[in-house]
Amino acid sequence: MPQTLPVSAAVELAVVERSGFIESRHAGAAVVLSPDGALLRTLGDVDAPILPRSTLKPLQALASLTAGAVLEGESLGLATASHSGTDRHVAVVRDILNSVGLGEDDLGCPPAWPGDTATRDELVRELGSPTRIRMNCSGKHAAMLAACVASGWDTATYLSPDHPLQVHTRDVIERLTGAKAAAMAIDGCGAPVYAMSLVALGRAIHRIGTASERSPFALHRMAGALVRAVRENPWTIDGPGRPDTVAIERLGVFTKTGAEGVMVMVAPDGTTAALKVLDGNGRAASAIALTLLVRAGALEAAQVAPVIAKLPLTVFGGGQDVGIIRPTV
Repeated sequence: MPQTLPVSAAVELAVVERSGFIESRHAGAAVVLSPDGALLRTLGDVDAPILPRSTLKPLQALASLTAGAVLEGESLGLATASHSGTDRHVAVVRDILNSVGLGEDDLGCPPAWPGDTATRDELVRELGSPTRIRMNCSGKHAAMLAACVASGWDTATYLSPDHPLQVHTRDVIERLTGAKAAAMAIDGCGAPVYAMSLVALGRAIHRIGTASERSPFALHRMAGALVRAVRENPWTIDGPGRPDTVAIERLGVFTKTGAEGVMVMVAPDGTTAALKVLDGNGRAASAIALTLLVRAGALEAAQVAPVIAKLPLTVFGGGQDVGIIRPTV
């Protein structure tokens, strides 16, 4: 049975320090690519297959675009998002659906509460309930549905691995990664997700993050437009005050968090980091990626420090700050 990175191939990426005592360690693997795409640094086994989870969304969004979905600006940002379900996010997802004559009931992702605490609290006070459009993957699903309408494909079965959209999506993913998928699984939102190495994932994200809208190749032009949409609308990809949004706003990176401790990040100069925390806990993932890019000389430590300080890395004891979760890369 296919499985992810083995314990024996993992290295320490971060530690949890409480009152000066190292309480826990996060192990995993990471890869850093130079601005020209060459392997710059590897930690652990970067050739072992992992499930990229939501770090696959930029690739899936490009597949939807090349299949005919017409998206730009905020809508394009939502297509690659793991959004926090605010009313602003929902309004854009609803606009995507309305533009192709579909509604919330056509979404195949499961109902969920919004990730944004204030929005969730308000819904609870109003006796609301989980909905599909509040689910953090609803933007990706709306984009997939828009692609189906544009291509004349069935919208009711769009999540089936053998649906024309998902066959096309797999082709686009393998084109961008330069490798065949090692395995197929079903993601939390119900869409197919494909296993690949960190090297393959890093190369795909590097290609997207360094793409030009003036490229002679349509896929690269679309990738350039996607990255610009996210950088110009950082609230779309995550949410106010949340890690991906903060990093994009403050540092101009292109970044995407995935479930189970996966993270990809591209610095403005094209240096790219991809990592997997083996235990699946992603609490240190953003800080690890930022630190890797600092070590590579792609980001200034003085600029990164206040961004890391805004991440939820403080360890509390009795309501007091007694430690920190910190990268060791």
